Amino acid sequence: MFSIRGGNPMSPSPESAPYVPPKSSGPWVLILSVLVIAVMAATGYLYSQLNTTRAEIAQMRDQLLDEISKIHETSAVTTQTTRRSAEALKAELDATRQHASQLAGQAKLDAEKHADEIAASLQKVQQEQAQRVSAVSAEVGQVKDQAVAANTRIGEVSTDVGKVRSDVAATRSELEKTIATLKATQGDLGVQSGLIATNGKELAALKQLGERNYVEFKLGKTKAPQKVGDIAVLLEKADPKNNRYTIKVIADDKTVQKRDKTVNEPVQFLLSRATQPYELVVNDIKKDLISGYVASPKVQQTRN
Repeated sequence: MFSIRGGNPMSPSPESAPYVPPKSSGPWVLILSVLVIAVMAATGYLYSQLNTTRAEIAQMRDQLLDEISKIHETSAVTTQTTRRSAEALKAELDATRQHASQLAGQAKLDAEKHADEIAASLQKVQQEQAQRVSAVSAEVGQVKDQAVAANTRIGEVSTDVGKVRSDVAATRSELEKTIATLKATQGDLGVQSGLIATNGKELAALKQLGERNYVEFKLGKTKAPQKVGDIAVLLEKADPKNNRYTIKVIADDKTVQKRDKTVNEPVQFLLSRATQPYELVVNDIKKDLISGYVASPKVQQTRN
C-alpha cells in the first residue's frame, strides 16, 4: 500500500518498507523490484487517467447541463409557441364554428324562405289550375249546350233542306214549265232568235237557263242615248196605243235606227265583238217610256 498524504506519493512508508532478502536471494529480489516498479508506474498511470476521466466527465457534465439548459429554453419557447399556436387555432376554430353556425342559420333562413316561395308558387299554380279547370268546365258546358243546340239546328236544317229540296224541285218544275211556254221567233234581221221572254217571270227563267247574258232596262224619252249593258239606246218615239216604238242603237261607233218595232219583237243588231247578234226586246210600252231587256251572247268573239 502507498500513502498519498504528503511527500512523494511513490516513496514507501517505514512500516511498509519492502523486505530485503538476503543477498543470497539474488534474481528474485531483482524480479520483485521490477514488479514493484511496474505496479507503481501502472498505479500512477491509472491515477493520471482517473484525473483525466474526472475532468472529461466534469466537462461532459457541464456540456450536458448546458445542453439541458438550452433544451429547457428551447422546450419553453416551443411550448410557448405551441401554446400560442394552440390558442390561435382554438380561436380560429371558435370563429369557424361561430361562422358555420351563422351560415347554418342563414342557410336555414334561406331554405325556409325558398320553401315559402315554392309553397306560394305551388298555391298560385294550383289556383290557376283550378281557375282553368273551372273555365274549361264552363266551356265544356257551353260546348255541350252548343252541341245540343247544333243538333237541334241540324234537325231544323235537315227539315229546311228537305223543304228547300221540295221548293227547288217545285221551282225547277215551274221553270221547266215556264221555259216550255217560251217561244222562239225570227228577228228583224232575218236571223232565227232564241227564246223570247214576254214578262219578268219568263225573263227570270231565261236567266236561270243561262244561255245568254240579260240586261233589263227602262228608257224614257231623252235627248242623249242611255247606256244599256255595253250598248247605248235612244228612245225617239213610243206609241202605247198601237204598241209600237222607234229607237236608235249606238254600238261600235255606229248608229242604227229601228223604226216602228212592236212589243216582244226581237230587234237584232250585230257587233264586231260577237258572231251572234245582240237582241233587244221591249215588253211594255207607255207614254215616252219603254221597258224590256237586251240579250247578248255568252261568248264574245271578233267576227272575221
